[in-house]
Amino acid sequence: MTDTQYMQLALELAKKGCGSVNPNPMVGAVIVKNGEIIGQGYHEKFGALHAERNALAGCTTSPKDATIYVTLEPCCHYGKNPPCTEAIIESGISKVVVGIKDPNPLVAGKGIEKLRQQGIEVIEGVLEEECGELNEVFFHYVKTKTPYVVMKYAMTMDGKTATYNGKSKWITGEAARQNVHQDRHRYTAIMVGIGTVIADDPLLTCRMDNGKNPIRIICDTNLRTPLNSQIVKTAKDIPTIIATVCTDSEKQQLYTSANCKIIVVSKKDGYVDLNELMIKLGEENIDSIFLEGGNTLNWSALQHSIVNKVQTYIAPKLFGGVDAKTPVAGFGVENPDNAFLLTNTTITVLGDDILIESRVIQKCSQE
Repeated sequence: MTDTQYMQLALELAKKGCGSVNPNPMVGAVIVKNGEIIGQGYHEKFGALHAERNALAGCTTSPKDATIYVTLEPCCHYGKNPPCTEAIIESGISKVVVGIKDPNPLVAGKGIEKLRQQGIEVIEGVLEEECGELNEVFFHYVKTKTPYVVMKYAMTMDGKTATYNGKSKWITGEAARQNVHQDRHRYTAIMVGIGTVIADDPLLTCRMDNGKNPIRIICDTNLRTPLNSQIVKTAKDIPTIIATVCTDSEKQQLYTSANCKIIVVSKKDGYVDLNELMIKLGEENIDSIFLEGGNTLNWSALQHSIVNKVQTYIAPKLFGGVDAKTPVAGFGVENPDNAFLLTNTTITVLGDDILIESRVIQKCSQE
């Protein structure tokens, strides 16, 4: 096998940590000696052993003079675990193949430097793009200290998210809906607006085997979330945050007594200031948000430039209707030159439906 093939195996191992390691990165490691894999592992859970130490612990023979393939630069600082560079040096491994450097300022090339200082050969950049894409959330969070936001919606082929009377269950089929629950497991939090809560009374949970429920975030400018809603009634079991501009302590107490956490932010354009909210959520160690809001919140999120990726599920159906809802509301852009631009588009077929995913090209602040 080649370096690329071993790194591809490490990537597949890393993906197993999806949804369980946030806000840490997903990392996989493979140890090879004399052409044979003698150890492999991945970062399984936040706070647990890192991939390199798991791979070393699972070695079937001595790793002395072996090569380790790791998707992300080994850490060289003390956190919840001691440095992985120490474990590699002590093991006698003679060569380290790294997928991509760690952007964390505590590492950022220092891990590679430390290994080289100990006479260990280090090769960088094997499947670098793939390793970077795997941890796009981690890279964004480390660099900005704000959550990576994925805006998701489902629509018909004529661009409708509901019928003229507001009915939307179900636009897409089972395969697409299952994929959504996998993403609810993957991302740390899920966010909707008060309109969605009032209209649908959703639970916003992950309904997949061994899935974890995301932290629920409600953008509720004037604190109107019904106290008898499913979200409030289950807040004692599922972490729930209500973002509001309401400072009425008595009103807030109605929610905090039900185990909801209140985050107060400023008002901007009549609604919750989403930029301020992202900063505060980042301080809560929320590295990623799955935005399943209505078209008003979607427009606000785009206006505030907090959206990093857009997921569009398209069903082979036509609803019609001048007043039927579309994915993004608001005033809209004035002319085509002002459009929000997307790039790096991928297309996935899920049963009869299609998922289109694109990254958002962030506009210059001067614009």
